[in-house]
Amino acid sequence: MSKLGWFLAGIGLGALTIIQVRDNPKAKAAADELYAAAKDFSNAVAEGYREREEELTKPKKSTGAKK
Repeated sequence: MSKLGWFLAGIGLGALTIIQVRDNPKAKAAADELYAAAKDFSNAVAEGYREREEELTKPKKSTGAKK
């Protein structure tokens, strides 16, 4: 299938999905749940990134041993 064919198939599936979500309360609930899960995941990744960045930018403590 050509790239144009895949593009048109994607547009068609997207339109079908939008119609289903708009007309079907169960599909809307599933879409809302998926959105909430994706948002929670992205927040967890961002928080982990901030924590790790903080760990890496802390000045290192000296052990007190001199050579």
